[in-house]
Amino acid sequence: MMMKILKYGAIGIVLLLVIGRLGLPYLLTGLGLHPHYDVPEMDLSGKRALIVTTSHDTLGETGKSTGVFASEMTAPYYAFLDSGMEVDVASIQGGQIPIERQSLKWPIASKPDKRYLKDPMFQSKVSRSYQIDQVDMAQYDIVFLAGGWGAAYDFGQSAELGEKVAMAYSNDAVIGGVCHGPLGLLQAYGEDGELIIEGRRISAVTDKQISELGITHTPMHPERDLRAAGVVFEAETKFRDFLANNVVIDGRIVTGQNQNSATETAVKMMQVLAREQEVETTS
Repeated sequence: MMMKILKYGAIGIVLLLVIGRLGLPYLLTGLGLHPHYDVPEMDLSGKRALIVTTSHDTLGETGKSTGVFASEMTAPYYAFLDSGMEVDVASIQGGQIPIERQSLKWPIASKPDKRYLKDPMFQSKVSRSYQIDQVDMAQYDIVFLAGGWGAAYDFGQSAELGEKVAMAYSNDAVIGGVCHGPLGLLQAYGEDGELIIEGRRISAVTDKQISELGITHTPMHPERDLRAAGVVFEAETKFRDFLANNVVIDGRIVTGQNQNSATETAVKMMQVLAREQEVETTS
């Protein structure tokens, strides 16, 4: 009798573990992490997109590894690629892009992340990314600034990135990004000497989310530093902002609050591009 109890008890524990492993990602999605977002059919053949990421791989003096948050790179990549665009990948220093390890693991990894792990072509682009100061921005119709904690260390500090973003914007490209990515707009000055984001509506990761995650020692905080630069900061909140989502469109600048906004931000950027092209055609 005791053996049967132990046997069925063990089976029950195994079933609970299996159910928990399979169900936790769905629970997190239901709470707001990586919400499903339908990518509408679009044909942007002949158009080119550039995804820019951090090159920083260490979380300050903690010694912990960091980098780009995977889905903030993979989600826009596949949204652009599946719409017929040619997609390139660049980083501040070029070469191998550091990826936040946990973002590619259960239960955080998203569908685009899993697709990336089976995509040798995309992996090759990530391992041999272009160095941002060597990129010809006139070649791109969309420039997407991916986030992650690493960007807090090298996006807002990079005059080269700011110059390249401003150059793309002056060439009528659609500019966007999510989470820490919009820090890359902080040194993007227009021909008038003013920041291209001054007075504009921008979303990015919130001070609340940074506080909730306990990573407050990074040199730059998107909400704080973007507000200081004169933007109209917009974001949503939940009981944990890691589960919140917000996308803001202001002309040819499209920004999202965090990893949950990555696919929608990419789609909105393509829609802005399509509208701009339609206006040019009919004018």
